Amino acid sequence: MKSLHATQHALADPLTQLDRLEAGLRDQLGLPLFQQRLAEAGLFPLRPTQMEIFQINLGKMCNQTCAHCHVDAGPDRKEIMTRDTMQLCLDALATSDVPTVDLTGGAPEMNPHFRWFVEECHKLGKHVMVRCNLTIIVANPKYHDLPAFYRDHGVEIVSSLPFYNADKTDRQRGKGVFKESVRALQMLNAVGYGKEGSGLLLNLVYNPAGAFLPGPQEGLKRQFKRVLWSEFGIVFNDLYAITNMPISRYLDYLFTSGNFNGYLEKLVNAFNPAAAQGVMCRNTLSVSWDGYLYDCDFNQMLELPVAPTAPRHIRDFDDSALQQRDIVLHQHCYGCTAGAGSSCGGTTT
Repeated sequence: MKSLHATQHALADPLTQLDRLEAGLRDQLGLPLFQQRLAEAGLFPLRPTQMEIFQINLGKMCNQTCAHCHVDAGPDRKEIMTRDTMQLCLDALATSDVPTVDLTGGAPEMNPHFRWFVEECHKLGKHVMVRCNLTIIVANPKYHDLPAFYRDHGVEIVSSLPFYNADKTDRQRGKGVFKESVRALQMLNAVGYGKEGSGLLLNLVYNPAGAFLPGPQEGLKRQFKRVLWSEFGIVFNDLYAITNMPISRYLDYLFTSGNFNGYLEKLVNAFNPAAAQGVMCRNTLSVSWDGYLYDCDFNQMLELPVAPTAPRHIRDFDDSALQQRDIVLHQHCYGCTAGAGSSCGGTTT
């Protein structure tokens, strides 16, 4: 499967995605736009809280081409962060009290400067998280030592596992992915990840394989823990339930499966003001592979940069100016505020 970008699909264009979402809500369904619902809840404009996380996208290159990927990542994507841009990120981090660096992609490990960057972040005293797709660990011998590298630098691992069986996982992420993911989890467990008292955090991410919202996070966590332990001897710390965002490849899925209108209605009807108060864009700054700044990873993929009143590139980083900005919103934001809420750390309520 190729990326939307490689096939020159209409939905590879962020503006097309934004237009179709707004037209779907306003013209086809007659539903209120997100900004209106937020204003009715007394939360507009949405403002940042204390910045706690730098989420840095190291590139769109990935060894997988997942059906629901909001990044439209894959082996055919060549966008990748340079060492010079990484150094700009380090310079910004050195001047900031932000405690956590969240590395994502694509597969961030495929960036040739990945290990150097992790080491430098570690030297700055930052807590480093890596969003690992698991299969990268077993895909190529040069990555087989990643579990030991992660352990030696106290890296927190956050890994997507759509379900605890092969059918649903492979349907979303590709044939054979579940088997390779199990092997990678066992390799991480072997060096201490997920084990009580080790201090090595291994967290899983669940997102639905269809056009529905995730179930209760705690219940899913119990199910995953029971099945993964009983069938594969795998342990992990926590599970994050994340709502599929109606953008990029998942938006394409909604159109091709005839679920677009129904899914938008689900999101709007499940709008939760309490969830809106805890969304990740309030405490996170997203940095793209080329150094531009966004309120969240989803805005980054839709090319919606931070408000023009704030610095828009990491070379101009100014913590105090960024704290004064209004967060940029659009109709996809319903995805983070539906039900119990959704963020890179799971539910928000």
